[in-house]
Amino acid sequence: MRVWTLPKAAGIDSLVLQEQPTPRPGPGQVLVRMRAASLNYRDLMVVTGRYARGAPLPDLVPLSDGAGEVAEVGPGVTRVQAGDRVAGIFMQTWLGGEIEPEYAASSLGGAIHGVLAEYVVFSQDGLVRLPEHLSFEDGATLPCAAVTAWNALYAGRPLRVGETVLVLGTGGVSIFALQLAHAAGARVIATSSSDGKIAQAKTSQAHVGKVVIRVE
Repeated sequence: MRVWTLPKAAGIDSLVLQEQPTPRPGPGQVLVRMRAASLNYRDLMVVTGRYARGAPLPDLVPLSDGAGEVAEVGPGVTRVQAGDRVAGIFMQTWLGGEIEPEYAASSLGGAIHGVLAEYVVFSQDGLVRLPEHLSFEDGATLPCAAVTAWNALYAGRPLRVGETVLVLGTGGVSIFALQLAHAAGARVIATSSSDGKIAQAKTSQAHVGKVVIRVE
């Protein structure tokens, strides 16, 4: 299979395309044929050596967010079956509750190998099924930024219809928060120092334009 690796954190040009044997799933594991992957700002930090938590170099497989279809399951797997459309979760061992230090040690594309490969082995607990209405490309954007935005809006006191949400900047988490809050019936205010980014934010939801503001 083809896989991109990072021998050293010296920028995007330091990525290397390699041929490696296709892995096989062990007990409780699932082999996924990756169909799409997405980029987060964190991925740029990893490849340029600016990721505060470090990375298992050399030869890290980058990227945390990807989606694909189950190609093979190992012994004891019950949550998914061959042919299911799935996405990996950002921290493979954080399944619920408060964050613990050991969970961070399972973050894809940073603490452990990520998804920039044709085939990736996951724990069956580290996968979620994609809804039928989402493409692989849609699903590949969700694990890091979208779940972070959802957690901010709903993990404490859930957002209510008619409330106001302020999103700071126009990065991935902010844009997802903008879309989720708007869909939930909230009034959304977005801030940015860039007219171009504000224009892009307005295209995310037609009705957001009347409450998007620009700040210097």
